[in-house]
Amino acid sequence: MVSRILVTGSADGLGRAAAASLLSAGHDVVVHARNRERAAGLDALVARGAHLVVGDFTDRDAVRRIAAELNDAKPLDAVIHNAGVWSGPAVMPVNIIAPYLLTALLRGPRRLVYLSSGSHFGGRPALAGSTGGARARARTPTASCSSRRLRPRWPVCAQEC
Repeated sequence: MVSRILVTGSADGLGRAAAASLLSAGHDVVVHARNRERAAGLDALVARGAHLVVGDFTDRDAVRRIAAELNDAKPLDAVIHNAGVWSGPAVMPVNIIAPYLLTALLRGPRRLVYLSSGSHFGGRPALAGSTGGARARARTPTASCSSRRLRPRWPVCAQEC
């Protein structure tokens, strides 16, 4: 059975490898790049039949535009959330807000896959530049998890400091 699968952050690394492997297996793959320059690295996959969406996940309007573009096409069976950054001010928008927003806006992919690195095991979550120096605390969105068939086995992502 052929599935339609979006792989975010597929311009290089694990995302590109996953997209290439899924495409070789005969799946309908949608690749994603942050900008046109990074999208040029996906030309070989697009030539083999992958579809391309372009948008910077630090920009919520770009995430909304990608979701609208994807919702106008054949429904997705799965999303592999691979896009991510290591450090800096883009961590929150790219690693947390964009995957959540994109998933909430898409017409029900049956499967969601979240790729991560070991960096989430350390650090001190804080919204340093926010009003009053508020600290971030992660909460598992259990209603969203159950509606998307995720198993509630997520580790605690962050604790109040």
